[in-house]
Amino acid sequence: MKLYDYAKAPNPRRARMVFAEKRVDVERIEIDLGAKAQFEDAFRSINPRCTVPALELDDGTLLTENSSIVRFMEETYPEPPLLGRTPLEKALVAEWTTRVEWEGLMGVAEALRNTSRFFKDAAITGTQPYPQLPELAERGRHRAEAFFAVLDARLADSAYLAGGQFSAADIVGFVFIDFSAWIKLRPNSDLVHLAAWYDAIAARPSASA
Repeated sequence: MKLYDYAKAPNPRRARMVFAEKRVDVERIEIDLGAKAQFEDAFRSINPRCTVPALELDDGTLLTENSSIVRFMEETYPEPPLLGRTPLEKALVAEWTTRVEWEGLMGVAEALRNTSRFFKDAAITGTQPYPQLPELAERGRHRAEAFFAVLDARLADSAYLAGGQFSAADIVGFVFIDFSAWIKLRPNSDLVHLAAWYDAIAARPSASA
């Protein structure tokens, strides 16, 4: 397998953390998004979406979404489980992964991509040009900030986002918190449950993947 990666970006980090939790080594190929290498012919011929992460399997199949990458890894390397064991655990992992993506990560992405000069005419990931909309940036920042409190409330009643066990939902939640720093946004100090959970995830070896 080959993982097309970019060390500084949040989405590839999610994939790296999955590999680290599964204790599976993978060949990593760095695609320099800072130099816009994802749009060069060499990578475009591999992944026409021009996005990372992208996992190339041994048979040539390419997976270009974190959801498909973690699903493949879970089915191929079931231990330790990251998508739950029971029907309820699996449902909660799916629910909280989706909520973090849409209520958290999307908010940060909207704020960042609609303000940074680097993303001029690239407000949405991919090959099509989209202009920046300042109104979306303000809304995105508010969405991300509000979601901190949602996570804190959830973690007041649960050790991890999907219940009593660490899961892929915690990976995306952890990446969301760190990604928020890109727009100079951090959880308030009174969100003690979120802070304790974050420190626990940060102590895992996969956090440095």
